[in-house]
Amino acid sequence: MALDRWIALIIMMICLVYGYAAFFTMDASLPPFMQRNPIWPSTFPKILSVLAVLAALSVVLGLEASDGKSDASGIDYRKLGDYKIGQAAALLALMVIYALCLRPAGFLISTTVFLVAGSVILGERRWIMMIVVALIATVGIWALVQSVLGIYLRPWPFFLGV
Repeated sequence: MALDRWIALIIMMICLVYGYAAFFTMDASLPPFMQRNPIWPSTFPKILSVLAVLAALSVVLGLEASDGKSDASGIDYRKLGDYKIGQAAALLALMVIYALCLRPAGFLISTTVFLVAGSVILGERRWIMMIVVALIATVGIWALVQSVLGIYLRPWPFFLGV
């Protein structure tokens, strides 16, 4: 079995555990007044787990292959050095750093730095465009979350006290 199918099998197993939690354990602690709602807090996780299992199953069974040759487009584990694993590892490390810096540095600074650094890792070199797009996206997301959803995100570092 090709490496992409093994990865899809692992993802499918994780999604099955996630789906089990969404279908059987999340709704057990709902208060009685919420049990009559048409949409529960577990609705999105249920939909997500079913779609993810179906997508992973299509890769495991080879249904995503377009020309009938399921192994022709698969990942060759003997050529892993050709797949830019360094970029993927750097992006994963950047995500962990972003998650750790989100509270102390504030949403606006940490998200802007994350977007610019992620663009640099992926190879973008137009600095002014990167910074402008990151600032617009960060402020836009912060404003939407703050005003539409009503969720408070600390915009600035904790030591500024704002």
